[in-house]
Amino acid sequence: MARYHIETYGCTSNRGESRQIESALRDAGHYRVDGPEQADVAILNTCTVVEKTERNMLRRAKELESETADLIVTGCMALAQGEEFRDEAVDAQILHWDDVPTAVTNGECPTPGPGVEPVLDGVVGILPIARGCMSDCSYCITKQATGKIESPSVEENVEKARALVHAGAKELRITGQDTGVYGWDEGERKLHRLLDRICTEIDGEFRVRVGMANPKGVHGIREELAEVFARHDELYDFLHAPVQSGSDDVLGDMRRQHQVSEYLEVVEAFDDALDYWTLSTDFIVGFPTETDEDHAQSMALLRETRPEKINVTRFSKRPGTDAAEIKGLGGQTKKDRSKAMSELKMDVVGDAYAAMVGETKPDCLVVEEGTGDSVKCRDSAYRQIIVRNATEHGLEPGDFVDLEVTGQNTVYAFGTPV
Repeated sequence: MARYHIETYGCTSNRGESRQIESALRDAGHYRVDGPEQADVAILNTCTVVEKTERNMLRRAKELESETADLIVTGCMALAQGEEFRDEAVDAQILHWDDVPTAVTNGECPTPGPGVEPVLDGVVGILPIARGCMSDCSYCITKQATGKIESPSVEENVEKARALVHAGAKELRITGQDTGVYGWDEGERKLHRLLDRICTEIDGEFRVRVGMANPKGVHGIREELAEVFARHDELYDFLHAPVQSGSDDVLGDMRRQHQVSEYLEVVEAFDDALDYWTLSTDFIVGFPTETDEDHAQSMALLRETRPEKINVTRFSKRPGTDAAEIKGLGGQTKKDRSKAMSELKMDVVGDAYAAMVGETKPDCLVVEEGTGDSVKCRDSAYRQIIVRNATEHGLEPGDFVDLEVTGQNTVYAFGTPV
């Protein structure tokens, strides 16, 4: 039996991969220890979304190499840029997620199979419904690690969701590189069918949050998907559809597949179906071909659609991508545009949370403990409400509670139990 230490960086999809690795290791009798110094093997599950992250991954790999007997590096940076670790003389095995369990202690551990135990983080169950995507974005290095989409059947994912709920999950997080194209490899987008079956066939009180879905994948099923959201209270009325730019010219250079009009049609479909919901989106600021007019179009799109959750990323070149070969914009230009959009973001999001003050939100789920004696809750649209003095109110993760919104702090609200 081996003692292992595992560290995970990046998105919920990466965390799901790590938990599947851990499940297989535990099934084979291996066990986790608190730190790399006590471990026979350390596993580093990497992210490579921006250049700063890449530097952090290399630094952490070097540290772990000196602290443990054996090191395995996996995840997006390992698969897309494995040579970076070799160039830095990091003594490690560079492996695909699926190959990690077999490699631990000379391959005595089996790879994950269909009987993998539920993936739980407190009362949150992480359910990766597929791996890979159908996009070919010019700036993205992650696709080099994940490849094209591979979709397990609806039946298989429903059974995994059922196992998570029966194991105690109160919030299911549906994850993947692009959940909107789930099933595309089999000729049919099936996200709406999967969500409908999870909500109708699984007993218990729980909520479901759908992870990132690119506008192009969602566009073809936008009405069916919005109808499923409207029909099931189990689904958080929340959609993360990253538009990345308000300019069709820039979207074309990014090879994003969708146009602004398609993104707007997705938003319109959800507006028509839902009275209260959260739109989450992403913008890349300072793409090499972005002009002042392109940036202005992005700002206008943000004002028009007013997403309640917005991620703003300043463009950085990723090695081996086509966008890295394009002459970039000056650092100050990117900084100025990022600052302008971030300020607008805070205004838009702050307005959304300010509008909640004085309202009562029923059946909010207590998801996790906060700082001090507080808990973090989510309402029906996945908006975060903090309840202070949680012990006084007898609240703990997994509880459902009606909350009166009493205040807000730009990106979250405060509430008290009714």
